[in-house]
Amino acid sequence: MNSTVDYFNIGELLGEEYLLIRDTIRDFVRSEILPTIDQKAQDHEEIPDLMKKLGSIGALGPFVPNLYGGAGLDYMAYGVIMQELEAGDSAIRSAASVQSSLVMYPIYTFGSDDQKNKYLPMLASGDWIGAFGLTEPNHGSDPSSMETRLVKDGEGYRLDGAKTWITNAPICDLAVVWAKDEEGKVRGVIVERADVGFSTPEIKDKWSLRASRTGELVFDSIYIPSERLLPDVSSMRGPLSCLNSARYGISWGVIGAAIDCYQVALQYALERTQFGKPIAAYQLQQKKLAEMITEITKAQLLSWRLGVLKNENRATPQQISMAKRNNVNMALQVARESRQILGAMGIVGDYPIMRHMMNLESVITYEGTHDVHLLITGQDITGISGF
Repeated sequence: MNSTVDYFNIGELLGEEYLLIRDTIRDFVRSEILPTIDQKAQDHEEIPDLMKKLGSIGALGPFVPNLYGGAGLDYMAYGVIMQELEAGDSAIRSAASVQSSLVMYPIYTFGSDDQKNKYLPMLASGDWIGAFGLTEPNHGSDPSSMETRLVKDGEGYRLDGAKTWITNAPICDLAVVWAKDEEGKVRGVIVERADVGFSTPEIKDKWSLRASRTGELVFDSIYIPSERLLPDVSSMRGPLSCLNSARYGISWGVIGAAIDCYQVALQYALERTQFGKPIAAYQLQQKKLAEMITEITKAQLLSWRLGVLKNENRATPQQISMAKRNNVNMALQVARESRQILGAMGIVGDYPIMRHMMNLESVITYEGTHDVHLLITGQDITGISGF
């Protein structure tokens, strides 16, 4: 964490290895993302060659072993990487998160040796871009009711259906797609760009994640060879475990967005003079800034502890859910308060706050909505499902 935004010396808990990783990613963001991200978001364009650039610094599938092209790091390192990427922009963290947790993770965890050897190195380098197909037009928070179907056809399968709100869909080379087979079991399959019947129409005119391509995955009787079926999972455990990995990364990532907003607001408050003194001298502005740093610090501690549990394979889905919900909400509130401090200047593209705020409006909804995560905690503490 930045020394100016590490109120409880959490960097000491991380240690030198993670701080080195942090600084490496931070330097990348400063040189490759920050110079153009505001204009790219304004123009609704992605960063050119982003995935290859992320691959070159080990930000794609960092927890995947070196054998398959990953960096061989742990989940604490993954969290630190996500934090620094999202300080640049949520779209950058989303690209790395989807590639790592939603595409590489299921292939590594549930795939065959041939699948791992074929796909993971290309995904780790960014030479291939992946997408994750779970959410459907009629089924978002209730993915178990998915309508996409996988039907046996000779030695392989036929895939029919559609997924929507898919990051990287228009530019993906492959997609890990979840569908129900003839027995009603949820299976994962790998769809390749060249498959006949596969199309990826883009979703345009977004006000959020504008530096990222979003679209649909449409399957019109696509033939899936049997060797592209993920062999080691046949239930909702497959996609939900992917979401747990992604949600963990989000809990870290949004701290980066919050820190960026806070730092901009603090600097502005120190420099902006009204009634003869900096607005940072006024009690109401100090209240905003003090509450921001407090909430950021609480989120840092929550994610650090979650990282320890994740590395020990003790983090529960419910703990991850709590951290995702709390930290995204924190970041969104920090962005909104920061915008208030900047006044009218808070809405212009010269400052990143409005861009972060719009991005976070998506992050608070995807990978489980704010309300659904609340119900997950409620069910865990009462033993009663509110769904």
